[in-house]
Amino acid sequence: MSGIGRVLVIVYAIMALAATGRSFVQIVQRFDEAPVAYSLSAAAAVVYIVATLALVFAGSQGWYITAWVAICFELVGVLVIGALSLLLPELFAHPTVWSWFGMGYLFVPLVLPFFGIWWLATHRPVQTPATTEAEHAAVAP
Repeated sequence: MSGIGRVLVIVYAIMALAATGRSFVQIVQRFDEAPVAYSLSAAAAVVYIVATLALVFAGSQGWYITAWVAICFELVGVLVIGALSLLLPELFAHPTVWSWFGMGYLFVPLVLPFFGIWWLATHRPVQTPATTEAEHAAVAP
């Protein structure tokens, strides 16, 4: 991985650290005030951790698919939570990572999944042909 891919992984790692730290502090200090909001912050942290790892190892088909799932989940999460936080602000009196489309993180949570999807779409893993013994036998004279 090089260039934009490395930058993408670094930004995802920073978001993973930030969301994990935020959710940890929220849950330890004030979980009873807003359990849903703080649980959503923890879920966002898990998504960022999984996305970071999946992007690092996206050269394999399994991790590539995991990256797609994590980043699409992230996009849906930030769009749904962002919209709900604007339409029903009483539900999000205590903000999450994805509240107001990630405004507390300079809208990085809103923009990041679009870059992630673009990178995944343009950097598919290289398929190496797997040969079985049956295939070898069929080719052998």
